[in-house]
Amino acid sequence: MTITQGAALPDATLTAMGSDGPETVSLSDKVKGRKVVIFGLPGAFTGTCSTAHVPSFIRTKDAFAAKGVDEIICVSVNDPFVMGAWGESTGATAAGITMLGDADASFTKALGMNFTAPPVGLFDRSKRYSMMVEDGKVTILNEEGSPGECEISAGETLLGQI
Repeated sequence: MTITQGAALPDATLTAMGSDGPETVSLSDKVKGRKVVIFGLPGAFTGTCSTAHVPSFIRTKDAFAAKGVDEIICVSVNDPFVMGAWGESTGATAAGITMLGDADASFTKALGMNFTAPPVGLFDRSKRYSMMVEDGKVTILNEEGSPGECEISAGETLLGQI
């Protein structure tokens, strides 16, 4: 079942690249009592993810902050090493976007946002989405119809809905 607007976000332990290496991150700690944007995508270093989705949140980061958003989090079914390198290469880390890996896809599956596309080597990856989460509750949810599209889930779209 796919998560819906109004639902509580499932708890998850994700990973980030810290200054001393990989570290675990409790998603419930990140969202408790806070206004957080989370966007998910199929994979680090992939086409639309690198050229459209991440850049849309880099462009809108300050405007989200002006609307009271405490943090923007990018989640992908990748390990923390890949997410750290990708955050550096795209400028997302420098822009202040938190890059979290869902290495075993457990969070992505709990959301009901997983898909598999064997012809291109994608197994248990994340559909493309964006959401506003307020104190652990999904208040806005945007899911793309196809992994190659980035309009409904783009930063500008979500920003306009707040």
